[in-house]
Amino acid sequence: MMYTASGWKDYEILDAGDGEKLERWGEILLRRPDPQAIWPKRDASLWRTVDGWYHRSQRGGGEWEFFRKLPERWQIRYGELRFYVRPTGFKHTGLFPEQAVNWDWMAGLIRECGRPVRVLNLFGYTGGATVACAAAGAHVTHVDAAKGMVAWAGENRELSGIDPARTRWIVDDALKFVAREKRRGNSYDGILMDPPSYGRGPGGEVWKLENELFGLVSACLEVLSGNPLFVLVNSYTTGLQPAVLRNMLSFTVGEARGGQVEAGEVVLPMTAGGVLPCGASGRWTSR
Repeated sequence: MMYTASGWKDYEILDAGDGEKLERWGEILLRRPDPQAIWPKRDASLWRTVDGWYHRSQRGGGEWEFFRKLPERWQIRYGELRFYVRPTGFKHTGLFPEQAVNWDWMAGLIRECGRPVRVLNLFGYTGGATVACAAAGAHVTHVDAAKGMVAWAGENRELSGIDPARTRWIVDDALKFVAREKRRGNSYDGILMDPPSYGRGPGGEVWKLENELFGLVSACLEVLSGNPLFVLVNSYTTGLQPAVLRNMLSFTVGEARGGQVEAGEVVLPMTAGGVLPCGASGRWTSR
C-alpha cells in the first residue's frame, strides 16, 4: 500500500536521483540530499538552475549554498492551510510535504464524526498536522521538546487563521507528558506521532526510535478516550517497514480496542516520473 501526497500546488518534486532531490517550494527551487534516490537523475535540464543547494559533508552535517538572495522565510499553501518555510542548518525547511496525505486522512475523520474531537500531536514539529486537525474542527494539544519548533508551529496556526482556542502548546518530552496526562485523567480521541530516529528531550533525555517507540504507543493507550477516532504513527527510519508499524498498532491498540489497522509507504510524486519514498505510516481507526 502507498499513501501518495498528490494534492500540492505550491510544492513539487521536479526530479530526484544520484542521492538528491530537486524541489519547488512556491517559486523557489531547492536541491537537497535524499538517500532514497539511488537511481540516476531523469532530466538533467531541470537541475541547471537552482536557488539553493544543500551540500552534505562527509564528516556529517552540511551547509547551504545560495545562488541568489532568498527571503528569510516565505509562505506556501496547501488548500486553505498556510505555512512558513525556510532553509535550516539541518537541511530541512520546516515542513514535510509528504505528510499532507495524513493531514487529509485525519481531517476527513474529524469532519465526518460529527462530534467534538480532542487530538494529541506528539513530536509536533512546526505544526503541519496540528493546523490541519484544528482547521477540521478538533482541539489539538501539540507537544514537542524544542521550544523553537513549538513557536514556529504557533506562527503557522496564526498564518492559517485558526482560532487560538483550538490549540494548546506544550514544550516537553513526549513520554513524560503522556504519563502526566494519564495521572491527570486527560484523554484524547485521536493521537498521532512523528518521532525522530534519534533525539534528546528538553532535560537531556535520549530518544532512540527502535528502543522507545513500542513503549510510547503502549503508553498512549492509557490516554485514548472511550470513544476514540484514530491513532497514527509515522516513521522516517528506513529500517522500520510498514509491516512493523502494522504489527505494533495491531498488538497494542488493535488488541485493546478492535477497529482496523493498515500501514503503507508514504510517497511524493515526481514530475519527471515515478514516486519518491518518504517513510511509512501506520494507521488505526475505530471503524
